[in-house]
Amino acid sequence: MKTRIVFMGSPEFSLITLKALVEGYSVVGVVTQPDRQAGRGRSLKPPPIKTLAQELDLPIIQPQKLSDPDAVEQIRDWKPDLIVVAAYGQILKPEVLDLPPYGCVNIHASLLPRWRGAAPIQAAILHGDQETGVTIMVMDIGMDTGPIISQRIIPIQPDDSGGALGERLSFLGAELLLDTLTPFLKGEITPIPQDNALATRAPMLKKRDGQLDFTHRAEYLVRQLRAFYPWPGSFTYWQEQVLKIHLAHVPPPDEILDFVISPGARTIYQGLPAFGTSEGLLVLDRVQPAGKKTMSGKAFLQGARGWAA
Repeated sequence: MKTRIVFMGSPEFSLITLKALVEGYSVVGVVTQPDRQAGRGRSLKPPPIKTLAQELDLPIIQPQKLSDPDAVEQIRDWKPDLIVVAAYGQILKPEVLDLPPYGCVNIHASLLPRWRGAAPIQAAILHGDQETGVTIMVMDIGMDTGPIISQRIIPIQPDDSGGALGERLSFLGAELLLDTLTPFLKGEITPIPQDNALATRAPMLKKRDGQLDFTHRAEYLVRQLRAFYPWPGSFTYWQEQVLKIHLAHVPPPDEILDFVISPGARTIYQGLPAFGTSEGLLVLDRVQPAGKKTMSGKAFLQGARGWAA
């Protein structure tokens, strides 16, 4: 008899895991976030997991709060042996954690205890980590504080964006979960408690977090551009309107000796728009002015009168 699993997830990151689970286990129900307003028309958009679950003809619930009695009762009715969570987006309370005999396991996109929280992928890139990975952990009432079942490491590439790294980690997480579940369910793995002294936090990101702060070093801001692509994105203001920055680089120090400008001041470097920072120049390669399509920095300068005035 196949292990009965309830799956909880919401974004793109969760899709590969659900696809993998349905091939080897009995997924008896899916819990995901409610549909949210999105786009200029503010129409309701379902989370990616809902769309996939519908394609797979799996039962779905979308509670506003997982602690709602109706939601807890539905999960209980599904009689799960195990609950698998991958980027669900809500905290699991004891009434849910205690339901399945084998507990609840979570696929977390970092090497715990480093980067506990909602944005571990972005945090790893932003802070210049050389490697990251995925952790399969037993969930408890804390935020990513439960004991570790298994981990797998991958390097962070110099050009990795948050989106690209997240996609690689989604495949890695699904692969590790499948390698882990059988020995875990057989009792062949003893979860190891995390060292709380090594914990770091990666809190949920908001759109406003994407605003560039030029008091940081230029190298840090380039990492921000990568980390926050595609969401929440990075931006500054030009002529009182949002200017999105998609791609930028930092010239070698010996090439910018003549550019001694204060953080946030605008200049032109080799035909491209640039900002002064606390250390180094941030040279804008690709930008998107308000209401326009993405364009090269050179093309932007052709219409940006007074950029370096």
